[in-house]
Amino acid sequence: MIYLETKNVIKQYSGHKALDDVSIQVPQGCIYGLLGPNGAGKTTLIRIINRITAPDSGEVYIDGHLSKSSDIYNIGYLPEERGFYKKMKVGEQAVFLAQLKGLSKKDAQKEISRWFEKFDITSWKDKKIEELSKGMQQKIQFITTVVHNPDLLILDEPFSGFDPVNAELIKKEILELKRNGKTIILSTHNMESVEALCDEITLINKSHAVLQGNVREIREKYKQNILNLVVKGTSFDLAEDIFLIQSNVNDGFVTEVRLKKEKEIENSVLLKKITDNYEILSFKEELPSMNEIFIQTVTQL
Repeated sequence: MIYLETKNVIKQYSGHKALDDVSIQVPQGCIYGLLGPNGAGKTTLIRIINRITAPDSGEVYIDGHLSKSSDIYNIGYLPEERGFYKKMKVGEQAVFLAQLKGLSKKDAQKEISRWFEKFDITSWKDKKIEELSKGMQQKIQFITTVVHNPDLLILDEPFSGFDPVNAELIKKEILELKRNGKTIILSTHNMESVEALCDEITLINKSHAVLQGNVREIREKYKQNILNLVVKGTSFDLAEDIFLIQSNVNDGFVTEVRLKKEKEIENSVLLKKITDNYEILSFKEELPSMNEIFIQTVTQL
């Protein structure tokens, strides 16, 4: 089931077309990567989905209906540019922002307390925002994004400012939200996070959607038919129909091999040829990273 859909969205600012006929389909309960270089149009699309601005033409559908003003109460939006009242206490601000999303004060206080306990930051409640580090502020911002239990979450660079430990904590929370049926749009330049988290992606470049689909299928499409093997023994001779890229003897007992095969040759056929002469200890087909695909797609246009 498609939870969010944009159809042929166009947006122009002062003669610059920020989005040109952009359509995306975000399945319910998935993590959807919205990717692209700076200035590509991602933030404009996010602002349109959030009803912060309107498209010049095109439509946005949420949960099967044309987007309406009340939908914002069922969206959690974490913008790239964070915004807090620096002099306000952490707990008071979190409750205030939760109320803006439709929670009563009592429910807001209850949910904020639950999330603060979950993140082990209850002692921060009475501190002012300006007293917190950037990473601590990020945690508060994430909590205020999810506290009203929205069905649609839009996270723009959610790992910015986090050390590896806290970045991993947020990743686990995002996956937990997905397991609970939430639909998540993740906008990030961190392609490792895309590979680890995203089910599907759209890559926007120069106002156009230039690459869309399932992450695994996209990586399969761009593969270069490169294989990584470890064979028993201290040498490896070229087999028919392959090109040896690299061969390294490891510990004097095994040889690590990186090779390229012809596209038409099935892996099973090639491995049969190799096993006739060598004992294969491990085998893996090398897929391009999303970072490599991102660069290739953007630079060739």
